[in-house]
Amino acid sequence: MYNLVTKCFYDKSDHPGYELIKNYRNDLLGNKDIIEITDFGAGSRVFKSNLRPVFSIAKNAGITLHRAKLLLRLTNYLKINQAIELGTSLGIASSAIAANKRTQLITIEGCPEIAKIANQQFQKYNLENIDFRRDQFENQLEQFVQTKQKFDLIYFDGNHQKKSTLDYFTKLLPTSHNDSVFIFDDIHWSREMEEAWNEIKAHPEVSVSIDTFHWGFIFFRKEQPKQDFILRP
Repeated sequence: MYNLVTKCFYDKSDHPGYELIKNYRNDLLGNKDIIEITDFGAGSRVFKSNLRPVFSIAKNAGITLHRAKLLLRLTNYLKINQAIELGTSLGIASSAIAANKRTQLITIEGCPEIAKIANQQFQKYNLENIDFRRDQFENQLEQFVQTKQKFDLIYFDGNHQKKSTLDYFTKLLPTSHNDSVFIFDDIHWSREMEEAWNEIKAHPEVSVSIDTFHWGFIFFRKEQPKQDFILRP
């Protein structure tokens, strides 16, 4: 844990993938097109209408540049080869994960208009290591379990409701291995999400949890004692 914090979380050095993430995100911040959103999750606290400009989605609902850089560092530091992202949105987090060309990312988005823009961005930035699937999560989760594939990283960022979050966690648990990491976005977004987070980190298969306020990390390393950490990277 000391190495993870000092060599990854608090790493201040420059990384080659930072430029890709920055350009990708700036592209979206300059996009004034208005699209119609189909929301399958808990909805938005910012937007009152389903008609939203792309730049506003990128600014208010997309991952920040700071956290995108951390996601890239994590992918590199933990040597992530196989990853899943539940909730592509405009693909800023996807670009951070896939900036490491060794990583094969499956990302899933249910909203057709958002999916269209994300797919265009992936092609523009030659992110060929992204397997993009426009579908609802439930239709894909069973497939992952049936194929018995194992994933190094699963990033949960698509449905900020307790029941759905716990369902996704339970269904994807068999796809984890000893060195996997699961990342949950917005664990303090609501009382429901805090309850879900507390249940997840207390699960008997979880050895270590890290609460960074926006994100919750869980690890499954059986050689480590059960511990819960709070960090502010």
